[in-house]
Amino acid sequence: MDAALQFISEFRQEIFILVLAIFLGIEVISNVPSVLHTPLMSGANAISGVIVIGGIILLGHADLSNPGPSVIIGALAVFFATLNVAGGFAVTDRMLEMFRKKRNPKS
Repeated sequence: MDAALQFISEFRQEIFILVLAIFLGIEVISNVPSVLHTPLMSGANAISGVIVIGGIILLGHADLSNPGPSVIIGALAVFFATLNVAGGFAVTDRMLEMFRKKRNPKS
């Protein structure tokens, strides 16, 4: 418990910025018109792809014999960004499916 409190007190500003970014992101996304959701998702996928690469680079330079916060943050970045990219592609595929012409089955 002391380690968690020490971590919070040591990274107080970073945690504060993270929480503000979360609230700002929720506010921005909730006010986006539905016409702009697809371009916004494409941008988010591109950013997540960059995060995946950055997390892999961070893990590649980390000392795995003594794992610290960089290994944990890198692994979480790779995991969550990969989920975001995969989910974004799945949703984009579903949206594109709506615009394809439906085939009439021959009876």
